[in-house]
Amino acid sequence: MGYLNNLKTIVNINSYTKNKIGIDKISKLFDTWFKELGFIVQTHSRQDIGNHKYYTSPHQKDAKKLLLLGHLDTVFPPGKFENFSEDDEWVYGPGVCDMKGGDIVILEALKELKKQNIEIKNIDILFVSDEETGSDDSKYLSASIAKDYDYCFVYEAAGENEEIVTARKGVGTFYIDIEGKASHAGNCYTDGVDANLEASYKLQALIKLTDLNKGTTVNVGKICGGIGANTISPHASLVFELRYKNSQERDRVLKQIDEIVEQTHVDGTSATLSGGIQRDVMQTTQSSLELIKNIQKITSQTIKYEERGGVSDANIISSCGVVTLDGFGPFGDGDHTTNERAKKSSFESRIDLSTKLFTFFVKNLDFKEGTYE
Repeated sequence: MGYLNNLKTIVNINSYTKNKIGIDKISKLFDTWFKELGFIVQTHSRQDIGNHKYYTSPHQKDAKKLLLLGHLDTVFPPGKFENFSEDDEWVYGPGVCDMKGGDIVILEALKELKKQNIEIKNIDILFVSDEETGSDDSKYLSASIAKDYDYCFVYEAAGENEEIVTARKGVGTFYIDIEGKASHAGNCYTDGVDANLEASYKLQALIKLTDLNKGTTVNVGKICGGIGANTISPHASLVFELRYKNSQERDRVLKQIDEIVEQTHVDGTSATLSGGIQRDVMQTTQSSLELIKNIQKITSQTIKYEERGGVSDANIISSCGVVTLDGFGPFGDGDHTTNERAKKSSFESRIDLSTKLFTFFVKNLDFKEGTYE
């Protein structure tokens, strides 16, 4: 398990999304490691966030191509939750499962091919630096790169039983700003236009869009409004999130959100909507299920799979029509908390799985051709 030393090194470097210095320091380590394996390094420089990194291998033309996807950023700013530790069963620290651990799995599996003198070709790697804040910058890069690929494996954490992920909900964040008119609540009560009251109507209407049977949720997570108890509120705002499992539900809710914004319950108020879909839905497809069947043949393993409510950059690649599977990283839990950990044994099994898949792919340049061994 010598690779745990590399994991320790990058975990001990703070890579909060806004910590450009830390993220760039980690990406330079990966530059060195992937260069040693014959990859060409492309840096997509950014001023305010860490640089995105794109590592390419030699390509055989007119053949299938595989993209491996990871991210370098974590969620805690410097001084909050740092440093790597371990015991006999687990490793602990920011990113051990989300997703520095997955990045290390990619590296180690490719190292295994190098050790066996297997030429690495038609496999490329993209590491972005802003996944934890919604990939607002990198999603455009990811989408532009995705069109060149036939398959994508994403190295977010595996499920508890090492499930691969075939679907993730889509997610959007929205803002409604409501304008009313201020007035003295005692002397001029009827002169005011209560933005808070209008917000309360809109809040209830938004919550009613939730349909748990269809996996659709609308959550108003933040409300702001008013000046004080003695003033009719001249302004209010709602921040809410939409999550959905299919495009039909997305379209239904988006249409009804527009209607809620346009409808006025308190005369004299006005409302504006901003925000939108951050990552569209990733749905289980016949192609992804077929790929899992082929993976089982290639590896002689039973591959379990699941759908998740959380999102990742797999949503972006999948939305571009690429056959995408997620959850190839190690199993862990406590991500986004100070209890984040990853199971040591799952590193071994995930590296083994990826090594078998990469080996088959570079020999056949597909996952459905050639002889399954």
